[in-house]
Formats: sequence, structure tokens, C-alpha cells
Amino acid sequence: MGLPLRIDRADWRPGIALTLLLAIAFAVRAHDFGNPVIHVDEQYYLLVGDRLLGGAIPYLDLWDRKPPGLFLLFAAMRLLPGDGIIAYQVTATLFAAVTGWLIALGGRRLGATAVGAVAAGVAYIVWLSFLSGRGGQSPVFYNLFMAGGGLLTLGLPARAAAGDRRGIVISGAVACLLAGLAIQVKYTPVVEGAMFGLAHLWYLYRAGARPVWVAVAGLAWMALGSLPTLTIVVWYWSQGPAVFDAFWFANFTSVTLRRGYPMAKIVARLVGTGAQLSVLAICVVASLRARPRAAETRLAFLWLIAALIAFAMIGAFFDHYALPLLVPIAVLAAPTLGRLAIARWALAAAAAILAVLHLANDPDDRTSAYGAARILAAHRGAGCPYVFAGDSILYHLARTCIPTPYAFPSTLAYEPERGAVGIDEAAEVARILATRPPVIVTFDVPLAPWNLRSQALVTVATAADYRLAGRFPREGRMLLVYVRRDLP
Repeated sequence: MGLPLRIDRADWRPGIALTLLLAIAFAVRAHDFGNPVIHVDEQYYLLVGDRLLGGAIPYLDLWDRKPPGLFLLFAAMRLLPGDGIIAYQVTATLFAAVTGWLIALGGRRLGATAVGAVAAGVAYIVWLSFLSGRGGQSPVFYNLFMAGGGLLTLGLPARAAAGDRRGIVISGAVACLLAGLAIQVKYTPVVEGAMFGLAHLWYLYRAGARPVWVAVAGLAWMALGSLPTLTIVVWYWSQGPAVFDAFWFANFTSVTLRRGYPMAKIVARLVGTGAQLSVLAICVVASLRARPRAAETRLAFLWLIAALIAFAMIGAFFDHYALPLLVPIAVLAAPTLGRLAIARWALAAAAAILAVLHLANDPDDRTSAYGAARILAAHRGAGCPYVFAGDSILYHLARTCIPTPYAFPSTLAYEPERGAVGIDEAAEVARILATRPPVIVTFDVPLAPWNLRSQALVTVATAADYRLAGRFPREGRMLLVYVRRDLP
């Protein structure tokens, strides 16, 4: 990992640090380049981004709960050469490296040595992969914006001490705009963005600004933070009531209708995530006790609290929901990583252990994905295939049409989504099956409890009219590909 390596503590060179972190990011993540099924989420983001370029409208033509900014980001990456898979993975690697660099700069503001700052940046890059962020999960992208806003926030004590009111106003404007951009990738950064804004208000007052100007600055920052989302809202409003209603329901209503996961599963997820973050958490505690720069450390701790609130907001506690925590955790860990060699060695040992565990338990299923896609592609002239459960990227790899706006498989297939989509899920499955898809894809064992009505319809249809044409290993289960019996 390079964590225990010696770096001249007195010679901090940001350019060299950035180059090192770029090299490490590509070394850590390159083995996944070209894998279209790193995670079920990002493959759907790419699918929507691709179809966006063909005129599809998110929430009307393809449904999801993520903000439009995320799909616009993937659409932009789709413009790069290739089919978009390596393009988004390389872009995500660049985002991860630059975020690691901003973390290193933040660690320096907490008083970390050069070695501690770089170690924190490396830890961020490595731990992304352990928490399902080795590809293009949304936090891999928006963490860059939040790291920038956090870095500006950590500079407030020095600006206030110098009486730099103008600098604080500009810093607040940039930090809130960065948070606003992050909110258009996922809505949960609103909590951290609010913390950045409140911290800027307090230090603007401490720097001697009159209360009226503090209030004016706060309103201006709120406007900048809201600008990206308000722009999207206005655009959807301009498209008419049907389009706006679809946008509003998907973004702000449907999440409140989702069914919860069993408590045992929630606890298991929290234990797993906590165990993987344990060494970094110990470093954070040690830094808080040492408090090398009290004001900056206090701000970083408030940032971490805001990130924890955002982590808890949705309640599902998947491991990748903890990816935003990595930024303030790594910043806070940096002083301890610089001060104690044993902390760096412990972190390196933890990384090695976790790497072995993940390599053993996270199979590379790209061969299965491409094998299944070939079957879909062979029959695309007969109509739209239907991926009931499995990988939505199959539509993209096979370049087929999509039979439903609800193409993210769990939307119609799994129990936690029943009643949260705004339609009768089983009725939509019945409608799709009535079109007699040439190919149906499903799992032998679900990733979550089945929506029993939807699953029963697929079981009856495949038994009556389809033959099993392929079985492919996928995440410890089998991906089943059925072809309609009247097709070759």
C-alpha cells in the first residue's frame, strides 16, 4: 500500500503528492477496467446516461430515484471513446485520486505531517474498493465536491484570525456551490453542505462582519447551493405536468414508501462496515484526543457528524452508503497516521487482510455478463428482452431496446420496492410478459426477498414458453437466461 514508506516530513510538495496518489489509484483500480458488472448501481447509471443521449428523459422513460445530475454525468462520460464502460471507470479513478489529494491537503490543515497526509489520501483510495466503491458508485464522484467544500471549511479559522471577511464570503460561495453540485449526484450531501454553510456564517461573524451582512451572505450561499437543483426543477416544470410529476415522485416521494429491510440484515451491514472502518476510526479517536489544531479538528469532527447523519437518513445501510464517511474520517485520521508509525503499519495490515478477503469473495463476473449479453444480442431482432433480475447493463452490452421504464431489476422483482414505485409492479411485469420478450433473464436465488406476485408471473411464463439457454455464475448464484421456444 505504501503507507509505511518514509516521506520527508518537512518537504510537503502538493504536486508530487497528487502524482503519487494518481499512480496508486490506477494501480489499485485498473484490474476492474472493462468489467461491466462491478456493481448493479453504476451499470444502471451508465445505461440511463447512454439512453439520455438518444433522447430518453429520466423518470419518464427510465425510472430511478437518483438526481438527474448523476445521469447527466454518465451521459457526459458516454461521449468519450468506447462503449462507456472503461470511460466511466477511468474517470472515477481520476475523481478518486483528486479526492485523495484534497484529503491530504485537509490533513495538513489539521497539522498532519506530509507522510500522514499522503497516507490518509492513500487510505481513502484503497478503502473505496472495500466499500463497493471500486467502480463508479455515486459517492466516488460527489466526494470530490464535498472534499473541496470541506477543505475550504477547514481554512476558516485562519481566515477569521486574519480578519479576511472577503475571503470567507468567497470561500462560502464556492463551498455551497460545490455542495449543490454534489446534491445533484445524490441528495444526502445536503446535510454536509448545511454544515459547511453554518460554519462559514459563524466564522464570518467571528471575523467581524455585521449581523446584517452575515445574513445576506447566508442567503446568497443558500441560493448558490440550491441553484443546480432549482435549475433541474424548473426544467422539469417546463416540460409539463406529467413529466414534472414523474420527476417529483421519483426524487422526493418514492423513497418514503420503500419497505424496510429485516433488522438482522441491517445489523449485519453495520457490523461489516464498522469492522472495515475500525482501524481508521481508532486513528480518528487518537487525533481527536491529541487535537493538534483544535479549531480545525473541531470543524472536521462536525463534518464527520454531518456525514454520519446523512449516512443514517436512508436507513438501508448498504456498505457503499458509507463511502461519504471516508472523506472526513481520512482527514481526521491524517494527524495520527503522521505521528505514529504503528498506526500506518496497522492500517497497511488491515488493508492487506481486507484485500485478501475481498479478492476471495468478490468474483470477477465479466465473462458471465458478456456471455449472457451475446444471447440477448442474438435475438434482438425479435423484440425487447426482459431482465427481470440480474444486470441492467445487458441491455447496453447487447444494444437492445428496453421493454419498461422500470429497467433497474430490483424495482419490479424485489419485495422492498413493492408499493414504492407508484405503479402495480406485478401488473407491469404482466404487461411486459404479454409482449412475449424473446429473452428473459433472472436469478435462481434473489439478492433480496422476491416480490412474490411478480416472481410467480415470470416463473409461469418461463416454464410454459421458454427454454433455458444459459446459466452463468453471478455473485454466488446463477444468472439464468431463457429464450422463447419458437426462436432458434
